[in-house]
Amino acid sequence: MSKLNNQKTIKTSIGGQAVIEGVMMRGPKKTALSVRKPDHTIETEVWNTPDGNKWYKKTPFIRGIFNFVESMVCGYQSLMRAAEMSGLEDDDEEPSKFEQKLQNMLGDKFMPFLEGCILVFSLAMALFFFAFLPTTIINLFKGVITHPLALSALEGITKIAILIIYLAAISHMKDIKRVFMYHGAEHKTIFCYEHGEELTVENVRKYIRFHPRCGTSFLVIVLLLSILISSLISWDNVWMRVGLKVLCLPIIMSLSYECIKFAGRHDNLFTRILSAPGLWTQRLTTKEPDDSMIEVAIASMKKVIPENPNEALF
Repeated sequence: MSKLNNQKTIKTSIGGQAVIEGVMMRGPKKTALSVRKPDHTIETEVWNTPDGNKWYKKTPFIRGIFNFVESMVCGYQSLMRAAEMSGLEDDDEEPSKFEQKLQNMLGDKFMPFLEGCILVFSLAMALFFFAFLPTTIINLFKGVITHPLALSALEGITKIAILIIYLAAISHMKDIKRVFMYHGAEHKTIFCYEHGEELTVENVRKYIRFHPRCGTSFLVIVLLLSILISSLISWDNVWMRVGLKVLCLPIIMSLSYECIKFAGRHDNLFTRILSAPGLWTQRLTTKEPDDSMIEVAIASMKKVIPENPNEALF
């Protein structure tokens, strides 16, 4: 795998997300979703990106929360739409009686309600595995280990182990592996654009698949900052500790967002150290794509590049 060359890069704000058989790219003005259909053609849908010039999306240490929630909602909707476009959803499947009742009660609001429930459930599961479970496990050792910092260190190791084991496990699943290959295609395509080269399969193919502005890197920074902040919270009451960690999440996410933005703008020793854990973790969440996947990523990328390239700069 070739290394990046030393030519000056464009510090673009364009980012993306791998989905089922496709890639979603999000630019300053437009967002595009390109998916490889069962007949092997590429279908692309384009819509306006929500206005990013509102004060709460631009103010440091506030914008992180709002941009994260917006990106999460957009990503989930793109994932669901990609499943439809790729032909993976079985439209002939008979809905359950419970689903039929909900559809009758909610009408057009059924799908937004369902999507909201799934997002809430996903957040609840994340809090369980990364806030409640590690604290509960390590609390069992309080009789043996008494120093709070030692307990916090073990809790942090447990969090990291849960994340690595989970990512390693799902990376071997056939469908997830293909999503991770599209993830690699997304990163390579953005790198190609950032280096000012024409977006062709040949040009994109030579770039590496690890990018400092990746969502994986954001997740890792959130995890590491949560470990650091958790070390300041008392172990006297487990439920209070878990509650305080949950209350600190907005602060942690805001700080993590600023770290990712900073790493995207600068290339120096500090940002390389800052980005290193996330880039290492991307070895699990990205895979080398084939040329057909790169074609999909290019199709999506071309739709979101603004006429004025300066609009896509940090």
